[in-house]
Amino acid sequence: MVMKYVRGKVILLAAVCIVLSGCALPGLKGDSGQTIKIGAQSMSESEIIASILAQLIEHNTDLQTETIKNLGSNAVQQQALQKGEIDVAATRYTGDALTGTLRMKPEKDPEKALKLTQKEFKKRYQMKWFDSYGFDNTYAFTVTQELAEKHHLDKISDLKKYASQYKLGVDNYWMKREGDGYSAFMKDYAIKFGSTYPMQIGLVYDAVKNGKMDIVLAYSTDGRIKAYNLKILKDDKRFFPPYDCSPVVPEKVLKEHPELEGVINQLIGTIDTETMQELNYEVDGKLKEPSVVAKQFLEKHHYFE
Repeated sequence: MVMKYVRGKVILLAAVCIVLSGCALPGLKGDSGQTIKIGAQSMSESEIIASILAQLIEHNTDLQTETIKNLGSNAVQQQALQKGEIDVAATRYTGDALTGTLRMKPEKDPEKALKLTQKEFKKRYQMKWFDSYGFDNTYAFTVTQELAEKHHLDKISDLKKYASQYKLGVDNYWMKREGDGYSAFMKDYAIKFGSTYPMQIGLVYDAVKNGKMDIVLAYSTDGRIKAYNLKILKDDKRFFPPYDCSPVVPEKVLKEHPELEGVINQLIGTIDTETMQELNYEVDGKLKEPSVVAKQFLEKHHYFE
């Protein structure tokens, strides 16, 4: 009975305090009344990064955050930025930006691609394209470790000797893709496989793991590459353009909230491709929520200290 009475007095006192003076309870941040909207694409990787950004922003500032999910394409994400529907694009990729948003020729050198993208986004859209988080989510020819050891496969050019014997599983979209699709690949590498099977991208990993395919075209940050102990072959001719991942924020937003830049910069260069593979697998393989995986990452690397 005494506990109920004391608890009632605390609640009443807190309510009076908030109403009359706007004070916050001990241990709680004051509500700045401002919310940063973070856009995430329709994939685990983007939702994980968006959640990492959101938690880091809320921990280090008085800003609140809201994640806008299921932005299906780079074009949709770009429009959302330009219209002010989101304040931060959590994941943008240089390869997509150059050939898609900017309508420019692909640039194979990662550093040049990044600098060119940053320059054009500032000039055309008054947006800051940050340096990369540290990972590159590009197409990657992938084999089992067993096949790599058996045929001494380390780079894509090594496939040429045995290509006529191999079954290749690839994304349907890649077969028709211009510039860095199948026809351009055969021309650049002069490699022709015994048979090629177009399929949904999500099926290629199990196909190569179970021996139904010898080689598959995967995404370099997919968690199943690490979980299935697969080997990515080096793109020794730099056929695929770089898809280094960065956050993008309109300069107007950074001017209104200058504290954002410092918070975001804490993540730049800190998440390499292998780490992103692990984070993706936590969601796609172990079925954890992206927000949980994001929190575990931040705690593991002492961002909350």
